[in-house]
Amino acid sequence: MNLGIAFASLAALLYGTSLFVMKQWFADYPSSAFLSITYTLSMLLYIPVVIASDAPFLSVSNRLNVLGSIFAITVLTALAMVFLFRAIRLGEISYVSPISKIIPVFVLPLEVGLLSQRLSVLQVGGVVIATIAIYVANWQGTTLRAPLKRATQSRPAQLALLSAATFAVVDVGKRVLMQEMAVAPTTYLPLMFLGIAVLIGPLAIRARWPNNWWRDLPYFVVTALIIASGNHVVLLAFQRLPASIVSPVVNGQAIVAVILGAIFLEESHLRARFVATALAISSIVLISSG
Repeated sequence: MNLGIAFASLAALLYGTSLFVMKQWFADYPSSAFLSITYTLSMLLYIPVVIASDAPFLSVSNRLNVLGSIFAITVLTALAMVFLFRAIRLGEISYVSPISKIIPVFVLPLEVGLLSQRLSVLQVGGVVIATIAIYVANWQGTTLRAPLKRATQSRPAQLALLSAATFAVVDVGKRVLMQEMAVAPTTYLPLMFLGIAVLIGPLAIRARWPNNWWRDLPYFVVTALIIASGNHVVLLAFQRLPASIVSPVVNGQAIVAVILGAIFLEESHLRARFVATALAISSIVLISSG
C-alpha cells in the first residue's frame, strides 16, 4: 500500500474513533470544557514530536504572516469543533456523523470563488449525492417530505452542517498554509492546540462541569492522544499525496463512527444511516475525483 494512503487510512480510523469517544465518554461535558482539556493535553503530548523534529519552528522571513494565518485558522477550528461537539451531544453519532463529513461540498464553492476552479460533471454529481445523503440520514420511514422537514428543524443536523461548512474554510486555509506558505506540521499543530485551549478557556471556566471530573482524566489523555495522532498523521498524508486522494480516504471516518455507534451505542435507524454514510463518502470521492 502507498505510504500516503496508509497514513490517510490511519487518520480516518483515528478521527472516527475520536467522534465515537466524544459521545461515549464526554456526553455530560460542555463543549468548552471538553475542548479546553483535550487540546491542552494534545499540545503537551505533541511537544516530544516538536522537539524531535529537524524542521525549523518558524521562518524569520514570513513569521508574522505565518502566525497570523495560524491564528485565523485556529479560531475557525475551535468554532467548528464547538459546533461538532454540540451536535454529537444532542444527536446520535450515526445521525450526526454522515452530515458533518460532507465538508468537500462546501470546499468546492470556496475553491471556485477564491481559486477560480471549474466544476466538472463528477463534482456536480457529488454535490447532488451529498444532498441525498442528508435526506437519507433523516429518513425514519414516514412521508417523503419528513426527512427534509427534520433536517431543517433538527438542531443536531443544523449544527453538523454548520460544523462542516466551517471546517471547509479551515481546510482551504490549511491548504494555503501547508503548500503556499510551506509551514511544517510541527509548527502548525502545537500552536493550533494551544490556541484552541486558550480561546475556549474563558468559556470553560464559566461552564458547569460534571462532579468529580478529574476522575475522567485518563479518558481525556487517551482522547488527546487520538486527536494529536490523527492531526499529525493526516498532515503526513497530505505531504505525500494530492488532496483529491487523501480527502475521500480521511472522510471515511464517518463510516468508523457509524459502525462504532451501531456496535456499542445501539442507535436507531441504522440501516438508513449506513446508506447515508455510504452516499456521503461516495459524494466526497466524486467531488475529489473531479
